[in-house]
Amino acid sequence: MNRLSNRRIGARLPRLALLVALLGTAACTSMGPSTQRVAHAGDGRSTSIRGMQVIRLDEQTLARQQTPTYSDFSTQLGQSPAIGEIVGRGDVLLVTIWEAPPAVLFSSSMIETSVDTSRATALPEFIVGSTGNISIPFAGLVRVAGRTPTEIERDITARLRGKAHLPQVAVRIIRNMSANVSVVGEVGNSMRVPLTPKGETILDAIAAAGGAKQPSEKITIQISRDGQVYTMPMASVISDPRQNVVLRAGDIVTALFQPYSFTALGAAGRNQEVNFEATGITLAQALGRIGGLLDGRADPKGVFLFRWEDPALVPDRAADVSVAPDGRIPVVYRVDMKDPATYFAMQHFPVRNKDVIYVSNNPVAEAQRVIGLFASTVLPLVAIDNAVSRN
Repeated sequence: MNRLSNRRIGARLPRLALLVALLGTAACTSMGPSTQRVAHAGDGRSTSIRGMQVIRLDEQTLARQQTPTYSDFSTQLGQSPAIGEIVGRGDVLLVTIWEAPPAVLFSSSMIETSVDTSRATALPEFIVGSTGNISIPFAGLVRVAGRTPTEIERDITARLRGKAHLPQVAVRIIRNMSANVSVVGEVGNSMRVPLTPKGETILDAIAAAGGAKQPSEKITIQISRDGQVYTMPMASVISDPRQNVVLRAGDIVTALFQPYSFTALGAAGRNQEVNFEATGITLAQALGRIGGLLDGRADPKGVFLFRWEDPALVPDRAADVSVAPDGRIPVVYRVDMKDPATYFAMQHFPVRNKDVIYVSNNPVAEAQRVIGLFASTVLPLVAIDNAVSRN
């Protein structure tokens, strides 16, 4: 009898070991940290854990987040005046001189007008060199760089008095080579766009370069001026005429194709990297794009947004929070989906490029899943074991 019992116990040991292994596997299949592990069982508004700052999403947090993430062109660049007709080095000028009859000073190259009361002489085109001067017959070297055509006309007229009969002078800039902007990046044709007294704006320059090659909501405009760089989404410049500022000579306009993205992980509707527009999206929109939370599996109190944050937006951070080489700190924003006020805050909380949204598993759902696995796997094995034992 003892031998039979020992034999039965020996036969059950491998099956019992299998049962223990199955239960252990079921208990460890939860991927990602739990809600309590991330929140560190902190019921306060913020707490520091393992070098990270955990902050609950509320109205106070939202107020700090409403600082713009891009430059405001109308504020940073200002409304520049339209470029005047100022002659610069490299420009090409056309100088025409009129004389009243009897005109003899420029008779060798006279062009007679239809009315025989004056004679017009069109001099060859002048390219303004590095000295900023041009040479006019019988007038000598005339300073033109940094002066308007009207000022140059008066100077030449004054020098010709007493040499030509009632001289009158007209000066035109026929090719503007000094006052221009460069347009590069995701445009039809990278080029230099000359500026005129009309006052070319950002969108004028991009249109002259063939327009943007990508949809406007996916394009970021970068303006380089005086060693500083300013950026704004192209869609914002189009929708707000104040941002379509007048350009200055030497500006560099770059159209950048930058598809921003965030990553969704855990018990979310979809685990994937999601692109979004340069104008930005809110947390509510981001959760909608990933299909929300998984019913029966997600913990509504365990929605977290991981971000490397600007320290200026975390004034009450703990002393032991880690600091990245670029000065940013790791911050986790905790979202309680059971709090109705959270849904209003999420509509204004901005998601930024490279954010990670993580949804933890509901511990009750985990327990139910383990019980279900036990019922579907372990109980049949017990029934088989009992049948074998009876034999």
